Amino acid sequence: MSEEKNTSGWDQRIEGGFVVLDFGSQLTQLIARRLRELHFYSELLPFNTPIEEIRKRNPKGIILSGGPSSVHEEGSPKADVKALREIAPLLGICYGMQLIAQAFGGKVEASSSREYGHGYVDWSEPMSPRVPISQKVWMSHGDVVKVPPPGFRIVGKSDSLHAAAMKGDRAWAVQFHPEVVHTHLGIEILREFTIGLCQATPDWHSAHIAEHLIQGIRDRVGPTDKVLCGLSGGVDSSVVAALLTKALDPSRVFCVFVNNGLLRKNEYDDVLRQYRAIGLNVTGVDAEAEFLDALKGLEEPEAKRKAIGKVFIDIFVEAAKKTGVQYQWLAQGTLYPDVIESISPRGASVTIKSHHNVGGLPAKMKMKLVEPLRELFKDEVREIGKELDLPSDILGRHPFPGPGLAIRCMGEVTREKLEIIQEADHIFISQLREKGLYDKIWQAFCVLLPVYTVGVQGDARTYERVLALRAVTSSDGMTADWYPFEFQFLRDVSNKITNQVRGVNRVVYDVTSKPPGTIEWE
Repeated sequence: MSEEKNTSGWDQRIEGGFVVLDFGSQLTQLIARRLRELHFYSELLPFNTPIEEIRKRNPKGIILSGGPSSVHEEGSPKADVKALREIAPLLGICYGMQLIAQAFGGKVEASSSREYGHGYVDWSEPMSPRVPISQKVWMSHGDVVKVPPPGFRIVGKSDSLHAAAMKGDRAWAVQFHPEVVHTHLGIEILREFTIGLCQATPDWHSAHIAEHLIQGIRDRVGPTDKVLCGLSGGVDSSVVAALLTKALDPSRVFCVFVNNGLLRKNEYDDVLRQYRAIGLNVTGVDAEAEFLDALKGLEEPEAKRKAIGKVFIDIFVEAAKKTGVQYQWLAQGTLYPDVIESISPRGASVTIKSHHNVGGLPAKMKMKLVEPLRELFKDEVREIGKELDLPSDILGRHPFPGPGLAIRCMGEVTREKLEIIQEADHIFISQLREKGLYDKIWQAFCVLLPVYTVGVQGDARTYERVLALRAVTSSDGMTADWYPFEFQFLRDVSNKITNQVRGVNRVVYDVTSKPPGTIEWE
């Protein structure tokens, strides 16, 4: 797929919020996420965004993110830090601290001992009155500030006695990452920066966001333009469809819900009924055979994702042709985590995996993209859904990947394997609901492994597949931890699956957090 300019309904010229410049850290989007938690509008921009573009936004503050580079490396990402400070107060995080130190005449050197993971900062002058004098933090850096710039003072040191925080005129900097949950009360430092140093007012709430998105759609989509909206059955595309239907005349929004054969048990019929009940102009398309044909022989996860993405586009185009209407826009439920994991659009951050709904449209399509949620996180999307009065059984659903069960069947996807995982997943999710655990978990699912093991069932030897259970807690999907089930629950689920699902004789539970793993296995 060729890359297209972002044509989402999200207006990127809001004034008075916060600008976060991305220098390549995988954690950059979490900075924006934490600012949203504090009810401030925040926008991520590439590190090399022209100064005039930043000035036009009239930001209350500017945050320089972390990144994998050294400020001494040839070609490392740089910005005009002095000019940025003239626009608004600065906060440098990790690499951002080193940039500030270098720009104003300090000395940055490689450390003899890299600081990575948990540590402590001992404050001589805490950046927030709400953090303890000895604060647990999370670090990831090799360079350190040896000498602060003139006019700056070191206000916190690490276990290794390196500079961990410094303050100057309209510029603060920390060597650790306050945006991650691993830093105790890290959000309080962001709160002090935004409200204390920048004197900003927290006014970014779900009602405001929904109103802004609706107006953005109206501004983007012409008064007679038609929109083709791809529905997946998940929260994101459902909210997009509801936003479009509210922003435009419903007859101008044509929704397509595809049975790709990769959905959960009974999901196609159940979700189609839900969509019609909430007033969406939706048509169901049964394309199970097309998707399974496209997946034949494919084992590598990226190959499966790309094949699924191509068939999705083909199905949408065919569905649009059958209506006899010319559509100018294709709407998608792309979220910010999808973007950051797919194409590194804002800086030097590393691609983790591709998403079928990220990266533009094929040249043959005569439509532009509208992606109203492209800059939002999952919990923000759910709050917008509440503003739109969507039912809780839609908003409360666990995230489900665009490629569906194809990336939960390790290796080649076959109808037999899909039937196994659908039955097992149905048992797992049903047990979560029965025990009152479903709403406590961010995402839960089964993974069918390409591994056979010997078992004993009915006094006979079996040689069947291994099934993995996965359940995680998270606030935004960018970091996650495995859910600590009671052993009896896991025992019951394992027994039900091995007794009721033919083809599985062993069940395991995944106890890997994100990072180092991702939530999905592929």
